[in-house]
This record gives sequence, C-alpha cells and structure tokens, in this order.
Amino acid sequence: MFFTVFKLKLTVEGLKLGRCTAKESVPVKPIDEKYVYALLPYLTPVLSTIVQIQLLTGMRPSEVLQMKPKDIDRSSEVWHYYPERHKNLYRGHERIVPIGPTGQKLLLPFLLRDEDKYCFSPAESEKYRRDKLTENRTTPLSCGNTVGSNRKENPQKTPGDVYDFKSYGKAIRRAINAARKEIKANKGNPDLDMPKWTPYQLRHTAATKARKLFNYETAGALLGHSNMSATAIYAERIQGLADEVARRIG
Repeated sequence: MFFTVFKLKLTVEGLKLGRCTAKESVPVKPIDEKYVYALLPYLTPVLSTIVQIQLLTGMRPSEVLQMKPKDIDRSSEVWHYYPERHKNLYRGHERIVPIGPTGQKLLLPFLLRDEDKYCFSPAESEKYRRDKLTENRTTPLSCGNTVGSNRKENPQKTPGDVYDFKSYGKAIRRAINAARKEIKANKGNPDLDMPKWTPYQLRHTAATKARKLFNYETAGALLGHSNMSATAIYAERIQGLADEVARRIG
C-alpha cells in the first residue's frame, strides 16, 4: 500500500507591488533637519528634547517616549538605553540605543527623578505651556479673567504620566500649525517655511544622515536593525558601529 504525503505550505506569500488590488502604503520619507530645528521654539522644553533625542538616535517614537532613568546605563562614555518594549522583543532581540554627548546633555535634566518614572511627562509639558501663556499675557492681571479661571473644573482629559504616539503626534501638529500661523502673519517669510511632518520621519532623517556620514551597515546598526542568522560576534561589531555614530553625531 502506498501513501501520498502532502507537504502543506503554512505561510502566505507576500503581496507584490502592482499585482493586486490592495492599497499601497506611502513610503515614509525623512524630513529636512532645518524644519525640525525651526519647529523647536514652538515646542515646550519637554517636547523639544523628545524631538532632538529622536533625531540624534533614530529611535522609534514608542521607544523614546517610554524612557526611564533605570533603563539607561551611564557607566561608559557612550550611554546605552535598553527599552522595556520594542518592535522585535517577541523575536528575542535586545534593543540597545547608544546616546552620545549631545544627547546626554539634553537628557540630564530629565534624569533627576525617580528611577521608575518616565523621563518625559505630558503634565510637566502642559504646566510649562500654561505658565508661558501667563507670562506672555498682554491684559493686566488686574483686568479680565484671573489666571486659571477659564479652565474646566472637571475636564474629561488631563495630562498623564507618559506620552503615547497619538498625543506626541498631536503636539507636533499643533506646533506646526503655530509656525504656519506665524508664516502667514509674516506674509510667507521663507525663513519660516514649515511643511507637515510626523515624529516617525525623524527616524528616517537620522538614518539618512548616518548613511551619508558612514555607510548603510552603520546606519542599520544605529536603528537597531538585525539579522536573525547573525552570530554574537557580528552583533557586538554592529553595536560598536552604533556607538561610533553616537560618539560623533549623537
């Protein structure tokens, strides 16, 4: 008696570009650094630091937003940040983000808190924004509404302990709109030109810069790209490349 053995294919072949009716996603492109730095004056110090750290390290928004002092090893010249959660955690990969001297200087004020607290607090950012509005108030304090009297007693939403991707993106859009409003007031001053961009584009900007200064392999090391078949020696070499990027531009 003969038996026929069928080998089942348990994986689905990927969709091919232009060969199906599925909607193609728009590639994420880098944003020119000049627009990033032009936006910083419209951001609170908390958000400005988040943007700059992301630009220097190439971190994903989710990685930079969950930073805590306890997750940053500051024992060597280049600091190493170990995110608790990251894209390839389920594969057993370890994500190590190198932070160079520029990033270290930016981070220091946000490390003076409990080790388990998030570095970047929406509540702190909102307090700064409100204090700035009060500072720039043109109506004398003896006239008009008293400070804080126009706030809701029981708002539906209050700033939390940590940003999520949506709240971070919303803050960037709000800053861009403020910059564009100033552009309009200055009748299109080219020095204030501001296109729309998203936090994830900062990762691509960092990658583009690393590729130009170094090479593709080094840029991949900075972003945390890995090869499932890589040996431990290869992984150590990749981390060394990433650290070199951090020393020079991070």
